[in-house]
Amino acid sequence: MELVLIAIVAFFAAGLTLFSGFGLGTILLPAFAIFFPVDIAIALTAIVHLLNNIFKLQIYRNHIDKKILLTFGIPAIIASYFGAILLINLTSLEPIAIYSIGKKSFEIMPIKLVIGSLLNLFAILEILPRFNSISFDKKYLPVGGILSGFFGGLSGHQGALRSAFLLRAGLSKESFIGTGVAVACLIDIIRLYEYGTASLSTAIQNNYYIILFAVIAAFSGSYIGARLVKKVKIQFFQITVAVMLFVIADLMILGII
Repeated sequence: MELVLIAIVAFFAAGLTLFSGFGLGTILLPAFAIFFPVDIAIALTAIVHLLNNIFKLQIYRNHIDKKILLTFGIPAIIASYFGAILLINLTSLEPIAIYSIGKKSFEIMPIKLVIGSLLNLFAILEILPRFNSISFDKKYLPVGGILSGFFGGLSGHQGALRSAFLLRAGLSKESFIGTGVAVACLIDIIRLYEYGTASLSTAIQNNYYIILFAVIAAFSGSYIGARLVKKVKIQFFQITVAVMLFVIADLMILGII
């Protein structure tokens, strides 16, 4: 049942990215977090995210701007390492608080508090029209790399920040996509390497079949979704997804899931 539910969620999550504007990782992470501890959910999401981006990279590999990739990507790689280290350290911390509802007790864990708060923050940013129009001067690319890489390593939230800093880098549409996907792949590789050196590696190995089905379902959702819509963003779907993210994020913070 768990496998079927995750495959269904991955399928619709990938499709919804085309309607709502949210990234695959942003939608898929809460779905995995319902069934797995948050740190494992982040690692599993990272694998699906990386494989999906490798697929995209095959299409846009000839459009990568190597100079921007170095300027933005190197700081992103370094920062992603520290973000991943912080995630691993958060998993070992004791509960901040314990409370009861009726006969059931719940724990507010530091890792769930941090990741849930980030889900809330990035969900808000994604639905704010003003944020979507924000861009930064090209001279701030290394800073953007650091921010995108750090949050990418910590929770996987890298897309919104990456786009904001690459928008004014003077890239063509194809180079913007290709360079962004290349950076995303590098961040995913670094954080997965660090996750793999920790106890998360066992959990990843034990759930390889779930990852496989999630990847197939995500690819299928993207393929079908691309043929159902011409517009990338539809406000109704965007708000619906954001509300779902808020609910799951806050349940995570409260220790209910």
